[in-house]
This record gives sequence, C-alpha cells and structure tokens, in this order.
Amino acid sequence: MKIAIIGSTAYKNRIFRHMFNLKSEGHEVKIPAFDEHPELDELGICKYNRSIIEWADEVHVFWDQRSMGTVFDFGMAFMARKEIKIIYLEPKTFANVMRKYEKEQKKSA
Repeated sequence: MKIAIIGSTAYKNRIFRHMFNLKSEGHEVKIPAFDEHPELDELGICKYNRSIIEWADEVHVFWDQRSMGTVFDFGMAFMARKEIKIIYLEPKTFANVMRKYEKEQKKSA
C-alpha cells in the first residue's frame, strides 16, 4: 500500500518510527513535511503535498491541533476521498485548557 504521512513537524520522531514500522510491513511511505524543496514557495509546497496525497492509497495524520498546514493537507485528503487514519492527536491543547478551566469554575461557583 502507498501511504502518505501528514502532520506537525514537532512529531518528527513519532512520524519516523511510524514510517519505519510501515516500511517493515512492506508499505511505500512518503512524508512531504520532511522533503527538502528550497526552490518551492508556499503555493509550490501545497501543490507538492497535493501530489503526494493524490499518489497515496491512504493518509496517516499526526496533529498537534495547531498546525494549519496539517489541517490544509487533511482537507485535501478529505476532498480526494482518501482513506484517512488518525495516528496521533496531541491531547494538550489550548481548547482542553479552556474546557478544564470552565469545569473548575463551575465547581467553585
């Protein structure tokens, strides 16, 4: 199977471990976030990522809930009707802090 991994570059180690596991199972894997293309501007990078998503049978996602590039790539995979697997979502987010704070305030009221 051809698999594209999209995600936040903050998870480089997790992403590469996942890639090595997939390759050991015989899958082809591409990770556009770590490909070097200094000649590309922002639009060029989006087009490059799109080509990899189009190539893939499946898209795996690592997201810190902050990276807009990952959201954009997720949208392209969604639009292309690709099989999408969420591999990791960061639980420590500002949205979760807000929810916890709200619950604390209700308890103390």
